[in-house]
Amino acid sequence: MRLLKWLTVFGLFSVLWGCGASGEDDVRQWMVEERNQTRPKVAPIPAPKQFKPEAYTNATTMEPFSNQKLTQALKRDSVQVAANGALVAPELARRKEPMESFPLDSMALVGSIIKAAQPVALVKVDNLLYQVKLGSYLGQNFGRVVKISETEVTLREIVQDAVGEWIERVATLQLQERSK
Repeated sequence: MRLLKWLTVFGLFSVLWGCGASGEDDVRQWMVEERNQTRPKVAPIPAPKQFKPEAYTNATTMEPFSNQKLTQALKRDSVQVAANGALVAPELARRKEPMESFPLDSMALVGSIIKAAQPVALVKVDNLLYQVKLGSYLGQNFGRVVKISETEVTLREIVQDAVGEWIERVATLQLQERSK
């Protein structure tokens, strides 16, 4: 019993000793000193560049925003639109055919036949087989079939070049050999 008393007293003494003053005050004081000594190093913001306006020195030439300059540009554009419009207008006015919803590179020529004394190409798109005659439209660039042979279909396409003008170009679909 006496041992139990000593253990209880020793336990209470240990608990009180743990709750007493510790080195925490030293740590807090060190943190405050370090915080006060440390200063952030921020680079100063550079001074803004000075804007120097330039005078318009081309007063002898035509002013770029004048009505005369605008009129010349509109005349030039209207002539160009008229020339391009003759090429594209009939294509925009007609009804689209089903084969025009597919890009040309997704089509494959798989054969050709003669039907009613006219050549007919067999074109495969999305695992479906289509019969294409002369004058049919293919692809998304207003491509019209102009020639069908045993090994290829020749199209006349209307596309925009780098400047935005409509031009004609020739495209072909080559016969695709079946791979095993």
